[in-house]
This record gives sequence, structure tokens and C-alpha cells, in this order.
Amino acid sequence: MALDSVTRGGSAIGGLGSNQKPPTLNADPSRYISLSQVIDTNKPDNRDLLVNIYGDQGITGFLTLTGATRNNGTADEVTWWEEGRLHKVLTTATGALAAGGSDGAEAELHVGAYASGSEPVRLNDVLLTAGGQRLYVSGYDQPNDEVLVKRLDGGTVAAEATVGANIAIIGNIYGQGTDQPSSFYHPDIAKFTNPFIITKETYKVNGSQATNIGRVNVGNGDYRWYVKGEMDTRKRFMNQREMMLLFGQSAINIDGSGTMDNNADIVLPDGSSSTVGAAGSEGYFQAVDRRGITATVSGGAQGSFADMSDIDGIILELDKEGAPAEYAMYVNRAVSLDIDDMLAQGIATQVTAGLPGQFGAFNNDADMAVKLGFKSFTRGGYTFHKHDWKLLNDPTLGAVSDIKGAMVPLANVVDAKSGSKAPALEMNYKGTNGYDRDVEHWVRGSILGYNNMSEDVAEFYYRSESNLCVRAANQHVVIK
Repeated sequence: MALDSVTRGGSAIGGLGSNQKPPTLNADPSRYISLSQVIDTNKPDNRDLLVNIYGDQGITGFLTLTGATRNNGTADEVTWWEEGRLHKVLTTATGALAAGGSDGAEAELHVGAYASGSEPVRLNDVLLTAGGQRLYVSGYDQPNDEVLVKRLDGGTVAAEATVGANIAIIGNIYGQGTDQPSSFYHPDIAKFTNPFIITKETYKVNGSQATNIGRVNVGNGDYRWYVKGEMDTRKRFMNQREMMLLFGQSAINIDGSGTMDNNADIVLPDGSSSTVGAAGSEGYFQAVDRRGITATVSGGAQGSFADMSDIDGIILELDKEGAPAEYAMYVNRAVSLDIDDMLAQGIATQVTAGLPGQFGAFNNDADMAVKLGFKSFTRGGYTFHKHDWKLLNDPTLGAVSDIKGAMVPLANVVDAKSGSKAPALEMNYKGTNGYDRDVEHWVRGSILGYNNMSEDVAEFYYRSESNLCVRAANQHVVIK
């Protein structure tokens, strides 16, 4: 007996019921497609190499190559001390040095307001003015903010425009049998503090995207696009951390002379704001703007250095600050080209005026300097190691500013007389007992082998707590 159908629950499953008919076959040509429409027989000509059209966009390295030391920080801010000038000056205020009436007569020197008993200069101190006059302090006119002076040679005091000038105190002079000075000058020691700043970044990928394979080789034969996103996030974080150490600003002068609130109003996720102590930190350029040398140059083919006289002007200022003889000069491309033009003219070479170039930062090896990308020249007893600064060429970073370069005294330069050595830059990060916050990186999620959250994602976190202390900022130069 043939099996025509099987029923389940009263309904026929197989075979034809009494009212069923075979389906009609539609043979219309529109129902058919070609095999090439079903199967693409040609493999796409995909070039999987990711082209870096902007080159390597990492800008870090300045702090490393300039010898910035790395130290652990164990408080919310770093404190350091700097010695002031050994010799004192008398700074004038409004008015001018008035002419004396006759030989040996007193003249008035306007020095600004001062209280009786807190005179800015002592009796019998000898002053040297910009006009070459040697004057000694003979008395005070405190109600009129003046110091009374006479010429040391007994002549008539000549008038000088001394508004805002520094007059050197070169010594003192006393008569026979007189007493010692009634007061003394206190040591000039400055205290500096700079807080740490916290820099953060985050990257996130879900499980579906983490398992997708793309057409682009993001490196080492890997075609997962999220890997490229993570690598870019990491590099961007490192770039931004260095930028904050260079371009960071503090609302308060780190020597305590400011009065502004150093905390920022932070907008919270719910839209409210709260002062949470996101303190600014003094960066490299702000430190040099406040306490260092700013060189403004506008000549030359590229709008910077025109000739060696521009370098000479900087050297004269460095001499005033007791600067070391070896500098790293980090500059943008325009300044670099103008300096190359000067060197090509033979004005300055590795050996200039019989003085050999110094390569103390490179174990006295000129070849090592070249391998690291430095081009060195000597002028006036100073050796400058020029290096291109990528961040000042990047139109999305430092190139948008008016800064063209910086000149940093190299950290391993030793004073020829004292033998002392101090780092020009000190990069610090928080850390203690084996835990440091230099560059922290961690991942949480429920994919890629992580199982510490329920959401179908992996989250990559980056954090750093660091600061930069610019020691002896008076010996640093920013080129604008």
C-alpha cells in the first residue's frame, strides 16, 4: 500500500489533499538572472595599504631630546628654589634724574614710593647710571619718593631720562672713622611652585565591530579597523600630553604673585558646573614669557632670521643671564631654512673664529648630533644645535600660534668654574611605592578577553598626571 499522506492534528502534511493542485511553473525570462549576477567572478583590485598622507603625526620627543629629567612627584605641586642676582640694582620710577644746581650739589633721583626706614638703597652706596655717571647716595626725600645723590667726582649731576631704568649699585664709600652700614641686603632667593595636571582620553569599540575585517591593512597585517582607532587614540593622547606641558597655562604666577583663582569651572554630565580643582599648570612657553627671553624676528626670506646679527642679539641677552655655552635650537621650517641660508653663506660653520664647536650633549661627537637630526654651528663662543620641530609645522597644532621656535640650554652642560649641573627642564609625574601615573592605560569590557562589565563593548582608557618645571627660565629663549 502506497503512503499518500501523513496527518498531524487533523491536517495533511505530505501529499495532495482533495482540493490541492500542483503549482504552476512560471517560465517567464524575467524570472532568470545570469550566473555573473549571482557570483562576482572578478576579485576587487583593493590596495590594502593605508597611506599616511601627512607622514608620522607624532610630535613627541622634544622633552626627551632636550634632556628633560623624569622624576616622581609626591604632592599636588612641585616646589623648587632659584638663586637671584648677587648684585642689586635700584629701579627708578616716574620722573627722571634731575640735574644738580652746582658742583657738589645734591640731585633728586625718582625711585617710587617707599616708607621711612625701608629705603630702597643705603646711604653712601655708589650708583652707576646708563649715562656713565658715578653717584653716591647722600640722603632721602621720602615724601617726594626721591633719593638724593651727588657725583662721586664732585662735579655737577647731569640730567638723565631714567624712567623705569635699572641703576647698578657698584659699591659704597665711607669716610675715616665711620661706623659700619646700618642695614644689609637680604639674599635673593625665589620660591617657585607648579601644580600637576591630569590629561585623559578614551576609546570605545563594540563586539560586532571588533570582529569585522576591513579592506585596509592598519599595520602588521591586521585588517581590524578598531585597532587603527586605538592606535590613533593612543598617539593623539601622547601628543596632547606633550602639548599641555608646552602650551599649558596657570592663572597664578607660580612665584605666588598672582591673585586669580587657579581652579576651573567644569561642566558635569548632567549640565551643572562645579569647581573641582582642575588647576592649570605653567607650561614651557608661559614660563619663558614670564621669566625668560623672547626674540622677535621678521627678516629673512622666510620671515625670520635675516643674518647673523639676529643671532648676535640673542647671544648678547644670553650673556647677561650667565647662560651655558651649548643650546638646542628647536625651530619651525621657516626659521630652519633661514638659518640654513646663513650657514650656506659661510658666516658660521662648525668652527667659527677659531673656536671649535661644542658637542657635550652628544659625547663630544659631531656625528652623533647629525644622526639625531641636529645641525650645529658656533657663534660667539656658543654652540647651537638646530633641529626641526614638527609640532610647529603642524597646522592642526603649534603652527596656528605665533611661536617659531625655542632655544633650550642642554641639561648636561656643566659650569666651567663650579662644576655644577642643573637640568634645564624637569618633567615630573605622580608616583610612589611602585605606582606611577606617568602614562596609565587600562581596558574594561565584555569582549576581547575582558569580562569586567556587561555591555557588549571594550573601552580603552588613558591617563597621565604630570607637569613641567622650567628651571632657570631666564636662560631660555622663545622665538616669535
